[in-house]
Amino acid sequence: MSDENQTQAQNPQQNQLDPAFFTCVNEYLELTNKQSQQQGLKRISMASMYAASRFNAHVYLANVSDPAGERKEFLDYMTTMYRRMLNENLDGLGAERGVNVGESELAAEYAAAGVKLDTGVATFEEPSKG
Repeated sequence: MSDENQTQAQNPQQNQLDPAFFTCVNEYLELTNKQSQQQGLKRISMASMYAASRFNAHVYLANVSDPAGERKEFLDYMTTMYRRMLNENLDGLGAERGVNVGESELAAEYAAAGVKLDTGVATFEEPSKG
């Protein structure tokens, strides 16, 4: 794990995202929604994943001193991160739309944080004090 990732894991406040991050995400989603009207959802989904992988490969090569030596760690990290993001978005969109998306791989983490998953719909419960 890189020094930056270890520092973030040790200091959870650094994991909080700046609101500008979500502005960027929303701008990107506006573009993909526009493109999907012309090209279809599946094609734009694949194009988005391909573009993200290409950009992340570029960022990786621009920021590591030993690309060959760090490749496996990078691939494992990015794959784990994508799976987590996909889980979070399935859970969130399922809850927002009232759709049962099945059991989340993050259920134990949600429970520890006081988030209750009920048939794919997430709700927050205050932890009991006692």
